[in-house]
Amino acid sequence: MRASLLKDTIARLWEIKRPVAVVGAPGGGKTQCIQQTAKEIGCHFIQRHLPTIPVEDFGVPDMSSSTDTTFKYKLPEWFPSKGSKYDDGKGGILLFDDRNQADNDLQKALANLIQEREVHGVPMADGWQVISTGNRKQDRAGANKVLGHLANRETELELETHLDDWRRHALDNGARTEVVSFIGFRPNLLHDYDPQREGGNPTPRSWMEGVSAVLGVVSSEAEYECFKGAIGEGAAAEFVGFMRIFRKLPNPDNTLLNPKTADVPEDAATLYALSGALASRATPKNMGNLCLYLERLPAEFSVLCVSTVLRRDPECADTEAFRDWSIGNQSVLF
Repeated sequence: MRASLLKDTIARLWEIKRPVAVVGAPGGGKTQCIQQTAKEIGCHFIQRHLPTIPVEDFGVPDMSSSTDTTFKYKLPEWFPSKGSKYDDGKGGILLFDDRNQADNDLQKALANLIQEREVHGVPMADGWQVISTGNRKQDRAGANKVLGHLANRETELELETHLDDWRRHALDNGARTEVVSFIGFRPNLLHDYDPQREGGNPTPRSWMEGVSAVLGVVSSEAEYECFKGAIGEGAAAEFVGFMRIFRKLPNPDNTLLNPKTADVPEDAATLYALSGALASRATPKNMGNLCLYLERLPAEFSVLCVSTVLRRDPECADTEAFRDWSIGNQSVLF
């Protein structure tokens, strides 16, 4: 299931508070997808890593308030109980990550929470949905078998990695143009998780957190070592090679100033790099010149560049240049 459909499905199941389990490959963006869904719904969002929660955290006696014959239970701070600050009518999503890395006792505790919607007799606030995440058995990422009675209480949905969904997410969250352009050039490296590979693995998460966030922070001499630790040797070597091409591109500003005479590269890697560089410079004011230059590029790169522009600056769609460009490219757009 693509991220866009997954978010829509979770939002619909949130309306009836159906418990959900989202599974997928490591680093595929499960948690981010759920968090974004909560943001779009406008509800609260609480996240905890299930394997690291002490089983007693699902409700332990508060000995400071005990007497010889009675004691009170101390609720965990993450539990959205009735009467708490989370009981304000907005509802929410209570997310437990890595359910199948948790031991049986924790899985039993989660199953009980889902069924009873309470912790030691204290009910959960209205409007809250319980969601868990986990990796698939074939990912060999330390996953345990999920207890049958836990799985039977959840609707399991599998998140699939899809280039277009990741690209939209990356652009919406400030990813570097160089990274988005490279993944367009080498889409198979968006998610190439191998549990036998030492060091990092290329995943949607590692491209965002380990490459895009680091690019421009460390020196170019240190880039390969940093990227290798995030995405592995092979992907790091390819990306560093792509960056050499990107950094040798003619100044995109000069290209936009001279759209009819600026050089047009022939190889795919340079075209991907150039499309990203031009998109990062586009504004409503220079859309006319950009579209003039794009007329000289192969259609797929012209479309790639414009789609990136519109994701970064939707106001560019209100220009006459874009309207004319879209009319002239209907055959590849529709």
